[in-house]
Amino acid sequence: MDIKSLEKTAEILKALGHPARLCIVKGLLEHGGCNVSYMQNCIGLPQSTVSQHISKLKAAGIIEGVRSGLEITYKVVDEDVIKIINALFPSEKK
Repeated sequence: MDIKSLEKTAEILKALGHPARLCIVKGLLEHGGCNVSYMQNCIGLPQSTVSQHISKLKAAGIIEGVRSGLEITYKVVDEDVIKIINALFPSEKK
């Protein structure tokens, strides 16, 4: 393994290392994507907090958003992250 690959893996793990971000990614996989309002209601955090976590997940390349009018629907786009979530929650695979 080269250092770049290890750095990318470390960044992914760091991004997933917060319970709220782990919950967001898990929820996105379970629902095939959703918007910030839906995530806010599911995890019980203020919209501004959810948005900050989304920014970190986007910066890590874990999720992407697709705009439809005023709404942005987020989905998980990193295959390695999908494998990690499935390994962490094997009985809940989607």
